[in-house]
Amino acid sequence: MTDWRELEKKYYMQTNIRIPVTLVRGEGMKVWDDTGKEYLDCVGGLATDSLGHCHPVVINAVTEQVRTLIQTSLWYFTVPQVKLAQLLVENSCFDRVFICNSGLEANEGAVKLARRYGHLKLNGAYEVITTGGSFHGRSLAMTAASGQPTMHAQYVPLPVGFVNVANNDIEAVRAATTDKTCAVMLEPLQGEGGVNVADEDYLKKVREWCDQKGILLILDEVQTGICRLGPLFGYQLYGIEPDVISLAKGLGSGIPIGALLAKEHAAVFIPGDHNSTFGGNPVTSAAACAVLKYIIDNDLPSRVTKVGQYLMGKLAGLKEKYPFITEVRGRGLLVAFELKEDIAQDILMECLHKGLLVNRVKPNAVRLVPPLIITDKEVDQAVDILDDVLSGIKI
Repeated sequence: MTDWRELEKKYYMQTNIRIPVTLVRGEGMKVWDDTGKEYLDCVGGLATDSLGHCHPVVINAVTEQVRTLIQTSLWYFTVPQVKLAQLLVENSCFDRVFICNSGLEANEGAVKLARRYGHLKLNGAYEVITTGGSFHGRSLAMTAASGQPTMHAQYVPLPVGFVNVANNDIEAVRAATTDKTCAVMLEPLQGEGGVNVADEDYLKKVREWCDQKGILLILDEVQTGICRLGPLFGYQLYGIEPDVISLAKGLGSGIPIGALLAKEHAAVFIPGDHNSTFGGNPVTSAAACAVLKYIIDNDLPSRVTKVGQYLMGKLAGLKEKYPFITEVRGRGLLVAFELKEDIAQDILMECLHKGLLVNRVKPNAVRLVPPLIITDKEVDQAVDILDDVLSGIKI
């Protein structure tokens, strides 16, 4: 039997500390490794597998499109790309879309758009305010934008133009705003930073401040968009409308795709300003169209809201049972529980042994981001395994 882990060590850049399992097949909420062992997947490709593994609507859309037309570039019109743009605009508060390949590209595009806006309308303003604990990607610019100092040290000098302030602190945003500021860039709920939930009125206050100062509000919805928090877009949960958002992850249900959406006044790119060879690729666009249509037609926002509340309730029960769980937090199907000590990796490995995939989002926090199709029964199954694992922990 081929030792895939040893081959990876020999040939692959060692950029990740991988979980010691080789996954070879998936269906719905389940995956199987190369020994045939089955796992309940509450990681979901890091919140990408919105409809679960190998959903028929994705398979059919990709198969049909691969047989028809695979790639053309943005020099030509293609039907799936235009259909996807129409679906996104008609089901959001935005007017314009640019389709790209990832969340990183969408965030880069959002910052680039904001700087273009600042050049045209704000006397050359170029700075973007971001917050502590944020994560916007791993390019040099998005590393600088992310409010995680541990990401910065090895890559200085980083690109300038990002001002990082405390999260969930409107006064910090106000104090950092100058005549050089063109935008504020936030996640509705910080995912990679630890599933950090801001005060309910925080985004409204930031929206009001941006309106007052005439600067753009960018929401990084790479992880929170496409029903992850319940509504189709995270901004809907907080009763605001941003000027720009970035999407990716769940948009393609495992197929790599991203999107940059903007209101008309913020959509200031002109021909030649921005492009992408594979952006709006017919195959990935067809997959995203199928995913969005399924989500809308089957009212997944209501479903995710209900099952998310059920999951939070079950985790709250574990908190009552195990005093070393200090907090349960999240919205929809982006949730985490925090621990008194740095034992998240131990919990992850024990869950793996018992057939459950979870994510160590911080040394002392375990995150669950299952596919949006998870049922109450599967929530019970996941929480039962967690209960079994937690019962063996002695602190």
